[in-house]
Amino acid sequence: MHPKTALFLFFSLFITTAQAQTEPANASSKELVFASDTQAPMWVETLFLKANNNRSATKKIFDELADRQPSSVFLLGDVVNLGYSNKQWKPMDKYLQALRDKGITVDAVLGNHEVMGQAEKGERKFQKRFPDHVKTGYVVVKDSIAVVLLNSNFGALTAEENQQQQAWYKTALAQLDADPSILFIISGCHHSPYTNSKIVSCSKNVQQAFVPSFLAYKKSCLFLTGHCHDFEHYQKEGKDFFVIGGGGGLHQPLKVGKDALPDLAANYKPQFHYLVVKRDGNNLQVTSRELKDDFNSFDDGLIINIKGANITTDVAKTESHATGTNN
Repeated sequence: MHPKTALFLFFSLFITTAQAQTEPANASSKELVFASDTQAPMWVETLFLKANNNRSATKKIFDELADRQPSSVFLLGDVVNLGYSNKQWKPMDKYLQALRDKGITVDAVLGNHEVMGQAEKGERKFQKRFPDHVKTGYVVVKDSIAVVLLNSNFGALTAEENQQQQAWYKTALAQLDADPSILFIISGCHHSPYTNSKIVSCSKNVQQAFVPSFLAYKKSCLFLTGHCHDFEHYQKEGKDFFVIGGGGGLHQPLKVGKDALPDLAANYKPQFHYLVVKRDGNNLQVTSRELKDDFNSFDDGLIINIKGANITTDVAKTESHATGTNN
């Protein structure tokens, strides 16, 4: 690695981590919330997929978050359906402001819809809403949990930027893994390395660029993505991969049967949902909050606990929660 590149990576990690640790947080909660694909449906999508009051579902999610008042909210891409459109940002701007007015920090990563059509204009408008965002990766630290946010729009990055992000990710994971103040590392990007969606494919680029580094470090325990508008749960080498694209996009059908990947949440398919993550001592509690069919309220639909020492998930417990039972 060129000395200048190494120096850049070091200071980039130091600065983003320092900013994350000193930014104001909502003191009433240590919950972290993750949601994805909050974009309104595009007309062409309704020709293939069924709409179901999708804009209302997105509003319900943000209204609940404002009432719940987590410490932080992380949006995993496709925040709006066209990143360059002022019209599409109007309702989202209100949702974001409502959260920030209550002291809730909001960070995000770019999805494919943010760079669709007019990529540079879309990125500028996205950056205006999320000024701490770094398109080649950044870190936010909350309550001993490090959240590493990545850009999986590889085609919108130059070859140098792609190389830079991969090198930065490895460096960030190594430093966070060695930091005794960090108990858990969560990685997030938009495109899913594993999915059974009939509409979008598994991202081979994410599998190659991010997954090996994620698996290499013991504190790396959770990889979160969207892109597929459904809920899915996969494991690789004992580590958990969740697809949480239930923020309001049109629900996508999934492959089943012998050609499908082994989805641990095969019996849990809420149409609209978001994820709550909270440290409980040396454990990480992960809860999927699902919008009820009547749109009146949310339920805890699935709960798992990830152990800090072994970074493993109790699969039997996961499967029981997938049917709606709680511990």
